[in-house]
Amino acid sequence: MKNCRFTIFILFVLFGLSLKAQTHYESNISIGAKGGVSISRTFFNPNVPQGMKIGGVAGFTFRYIEEKYFGLVAELNFEQRGWTENFEDAPYSYSRTINYLQLPVLAHIYFGNEKARFFINLGPEIGLFIGESTSANFDIHDYESLPDFPIRNRNNTQFVLPVEQTIDYGISAGLGAEVFVNKKNSLTLEGRFYYGLGNQLKSGRTEPFNASNSMSIMVTLGYWFRVK
Repeated sequence: MKNCRFTIFILFVLFGLSLKAQTHYESNISIGAKGGVSISRTFFNPNVPQGMKIGGVAGFTFRYIEEKYFGLVAELNFEQRGWTENFEDAPYSYSRTINYLQLPVLAHIYFGNEKARFFINLGPEIGLFIGESTSANFDIHDYESLPDFPIRNRNNTQFVLPVEQTIDYGISAGLGAEVFVNKKNSLTLEGRFYYGLGNQLKSGRTEPFNASNSMSIMVTLGYWFRVK
């Protein structure tokens, strides 16, 4: 409930800022595309030893600027999230790839001039689960038969738990720079952090995990074309 209230609060803040941004500046509209790398993991409770999962991210972008220093950005992206498990010295490997179509709607705050800008993107994001895959060098349904498999003091239920939540939602925050090639074209580099407020797997007091929140860091290159 607290997570839902926080998300609603962010939406109201962005709506208020967009109303404020309707005067004193000649608006411009840009469309574009982006692509890059996603580095992710899942915060399990109880904990699961992990490394970082490397995946891809790519999508289409829309930007509306109505006031100097402020605008709104909406995107439709494909992103690969998930987690990679850490077995320490044991010769085993396991990783889960979880694919999402994500729709962030972000406040866009920028500083700079006609040649270069720095910017901050901040706001809510909704993701639609579209598929998953698992990679392991052992039988995830029969790992207990392996004599040297690390079973003690370790959670292993997540090997076979499917993604139960079709919708993932959370908060995104990014920092980046934009360089203008000319009045119509520009290039961007952005680093963005996402934290999911919902659970990826079925979670709760009666489930193996109390929480399974996703987290990702995206580093992307983007291109903008100004249409207005």
